[in-house]
Amino acid sequence: MPDVELPIFPLPLVLFPGTPQPLHVFEPRYRDLLRDCLAGDQRFGLSLLNPTPGAGAVPQPGDVGCTARITSHHPFPDGRANLLAVGENRYVLKQLVDQDHAYLVARVEFYHDADSADADIAGITRRVREQFSHVVGSFADAGGMLGVSPDLPEDPENLSFAVSAALETDLATKEGLLRLTSTAARLERLHSLLQPVVRDATKRAAARKTAKRNGRRHTHTPSGE
Repeated sequence: MPDVELPIFPLPLVLFPGTPQPLHVFEPRYRDLLRDCLAGDQRFGLSLLNPTPGAGAVPQPGDVGCTARITSHHPFPDGRANLLAVGENRYVLKQLVDQDHAYLVARVEFYHDADSADADIAGITRRVREQFSHVVGSFADAGGMLGVSPDLPEDPENLSFAVSAALETDLATKEGLLRLTSTAARLERLHSLLQPVVRDATKRAAARKTAKRNGRRHTHTPSGE
């Protein structure tokens, strides 16, 4: 697939294909980006902005990102806007393009997983699905869902993206998951990352059950005199 040019929105987050992402646009340069996207194909590239103080804010050649397609937007009278975008295709940034825009434009190359339809990944797909469902169920029992739906995609690649997006971990780890070109490798990595989360969720669930039993056990019923 030939390289394409994309407007780039650097943010301190990692977007995955299929993941919705609400955004608030307020800087003038990104208002320009939004205006131009809405006038075109409604796509821009979301690249990771390094949040480390002193680090370079501009994405570099070799960095990975994900295209975002605008699905809805709500403008405000002062020029700000809220928008909802959904991740579509991953890319490697090849070169920043010198154009007459306040925002960045880059030439990017799209890439895909090589083994997403491999039947041999059925086992690890099932394990990751079970792990994540267990974690989501544990949080649901505790009164919270992490903003995550328990309905997971059937397709292994889409499942790996959904879990990667929902997993609470550092940006470097998320970027590493995005960069992988093997669904099996991504699922194996998720399986490893989820193991301590599952153990913690299991311990918390057991503690809640113990607390409930102790509460019932110590309920005092007045006796007649």
